[in-house]
Amino acid sequence: MIGSHAALDPAARRLMAEIGPVWANDIQGHRDLVLRAYGPVLARAPRAGAAIMRDIAYGAEPRQRLDYIVPADARGAPVVLFVHGGAFVRGDKRLSEEVYDNVLFWFARQGFAAVNVEYRLAPASVWPGGADDLGLAIAWVRANIAGLGGNPEAIVAIGHSAGATHVGTYAYDPAAGYLGRDLSGIVLLSPRVRIDASKENPNAAGVIAYFGDDPATYAVRSPVTHAAASTLPAMIAIAEYENPLLDVYALELAYVLARARGRAAPFIRLAGHNHMSLVAHLNSGEAELGEAIADFVRRPA
Repeated sequence: MIGSHAALDPAARRLMAEIGPVWANDIQGHRDLVLRAYGPVLARAPRAGAAIMRDIAYGAEPRQRLDYIVPADARGAPVVLFVHGGAFVRGDKRLSEEVYDNVLFWFARQGFAAVNVEYRLAPASVWPGGADDLGLAIAWVRANIAGLGGNPEAIVAIGHSAGATHVGTYAYDPAAGYLGRDLSGIVLLSPRVRIDASKENPNAAGVIAYFGDDPATYAVRSPVTHAAASTLPAMIAIAEYENPLLDVYALELAYVLARARGRAAPFIRLAGHNHMSLVAHLNSGEAELGEAIADFVRRPA
């Protein structure tokens, strides 16, 4: 286990310690506390030399937009493409003034071309709409990133929470039709890779809005159901304090991949962190997870 909110001041660290064990009691309220705690730290954090290019259209719909940074001296840089969460019905590539720009800044500082993807939400967009939007974003990167200094042959998609579902669907589900096309690897953070609308799931309404109200379809639409057939390199990370069941589903995916491939995928459980801080702490000065992901992007395996 690694991680400790080391970048925060003592009062904020105490707050994280207090809300961690009761995270699931008020996910949205606790999320807002995390954003407020990390905002000032991220505002002071180092940033890449190049500016963020914002709201670039990769499709015709208003939410089919992306932001990117490519370091000024980049030549053939690996590409990191981040897909945010939001229980399928909410979320934004700029959740706050600092999050998720912090993801762009961290990976650009590592020398990568970094992309944040916005996508359509349920109920306007239903399964497999998230994977379809990801496919369009990847196509935009493939067509444009070489001219900006990135390597279109080295794209790793990183998804968080519902965003990880979309990445998993893109990577694994044959019904979606992509099977990881044009990716060299995926990183799944707090991934909802098994679909359920059970009473234990506080975001069951979002699942129903996106996947439909027929539970009989949930197993076949779960990325983990199809993962064993894939050889695409994958990394998984979870927080100690997760939304209910996401840690269980991540472990199930790790088991499925290990059994199919005969070796374990990289797996990290970030001690002391919660579902939101798993991403919000990137570029804050606490670098263990960020460095592990960067190593994976350089050498997917």
